[in-house]
Amino acid sequence: MPARTGEQFLKGLRGPRAVWVDGERVTDVVDHPKLNGAAHALAEVYDLQHTHADTCLVPDPETGEPIGASHLIPRSREDLARRHKALRQVAEYSVGLMGRTPDYMNVTYAGFAGRPDEWGVAGNEAGAERLVAYQKFLRRGDIALTHTIVHPTVDKATGDAPGPGNVHALRKIGESEHGIVVRGARVLATLAPFADELAVYPAAPLPEGADAYALSFCVPMSAPGLKFVCRDSVSTPANRFDHPLSSRFDEQDAFVIFDDVEVPRDRLFIDANRTAYNTVMTTSWPPNIQQQTMIRASTKLDFAWGLALRMAAAINAQDPETMRLIGEIWSYAELTRAAVAAAEAEAREWPGGLWTSAAPPLHALRATLPLWFPRVNEILRLIGSHNLFATPTAAQMADPELRPLIDRYLPGAKGMAAAAWTAATSSMSASILPRRPATWHAICNSPTANVLTAWCNGSWTRATDIRLRTRQACPAK
Repeated sequence: MPARTGEQFLKGLRGPRAVWVDGERVTDVVDHPKLNGAAHALAEVYDLQHTHADTCLVPDPETGEPIGASHLIPRSREDLARRHKALRQVAEYSVGLMGRTPDYMNVTYAGFAGRPDEWGVAGNEAGAERLVAYQKFLRRGDIALTHTIVHPTVDKATGDAPGPGNVHALRKIGESEHGIVVRGARVLATLAPFADELAVYPAAPLPEGADAYALSFCVPMSAPGLKFVCRDSVSTPANRFDHPLSSRFDEQDAFVIFDDVEVPRDRLFIDANRTAYNTVMTTSWPPNIQQQTMIRASTKLDFAWGLALRMAAAINAQDPETMRLIGEIWSYAELTRAAVAAAEAEAREWPGGLWTSAAPPLHALRATLPLWFPRVNEILRLIGSHNLFATPTAAQMADPELRPLIDRYLPGAKGMAAAAWTAATSSMSASILPRRPATWHAICNSPTANVLTAWCNGSWTRATDIRLRTRQACPAK
């Protein structure tokens, strides 16, 4: 099956799954008011790969069918460059705000499949073979896969990894006719309501005696006993004037409960093998996946820079301090772009023929982005100041009595995006920034800024032009 369309993606979401949002059991994630915005946004991501097929699609190496370029197992620097373009195309759709578009897990599993030598350590050769076969299923079905990252923290004094006897963490409890049975919980499954399948793979290294917790597998979202408890929704009503971003890009996060879930043998990649569990994520995985995450971070910083420029222009803020603040965002954007470029230029080949970007520049970004993004948030608040609380809504702009007064008394606020207001005060900001600062769900409401109006109308080019023009106007000192 070639790359899916948005319609095919939405059809796949109609199947059964046990999802709770805001205390309610959801029967249809496509139509539920707290979820339908993100569901349709992801459908547009699937359509995007057909709209930009030259950038986003590549032939399957065995069948020749068109598949997403994020499924590509890079075998050269040229492959990394090809994948970069596709990853950037997807990131630009949400200006980097969606942290777990399907390309994230596509890149992850392409990297896993490119290292069967690594996954086959300590007698795990059969698990490695099954993993390679699963990646073929993933790319040929264009499956939306998500993952659940870490074990729940119940007692911090016992450490981040579960030890023997832990009854809360996900673990193997027995064998079945067709595989194994697992019980316990994991956190955090971003994109859970909108995925077709769920992946579990290694997290923190496990201590001696914790073999039952050493698992890696994938199961369908409809697997009996699998339950997803989502955090409070911060999705807003589908009004693209008032909420062009938050109405579509709340991809959700979930606490996952495995209530005696059967894992089929052909989807089991590590089966209580602590040595394999503790080693497979330690070499090529970080630089492989960080190409995707840092391209997305670069896109978010470009967006924040353009937004800050439009905010300053709306109130004619040309004073040295405002220019310094905007230049600070520019410096973060340029350093991130340069680090990604350096990592790709210094790419290396691993055993088995997998190519990844160089790790050091990407590790440096991973350490600094959690400091930069809250600072960018602060800069937007400083530039916007009190104007951020005066952004008119669509209803107010349409009111014949109010509109003339808004035009007269709020010309700056009319041009001021509500994005920075949301970054500083909204429930979306509160739920995202402490958890994942690099994820700019914080920028989610922008009714009138030109950069966002251009983006909402489907023209990223106009928004990008703001960045390019300003780069010429604000050269490095």
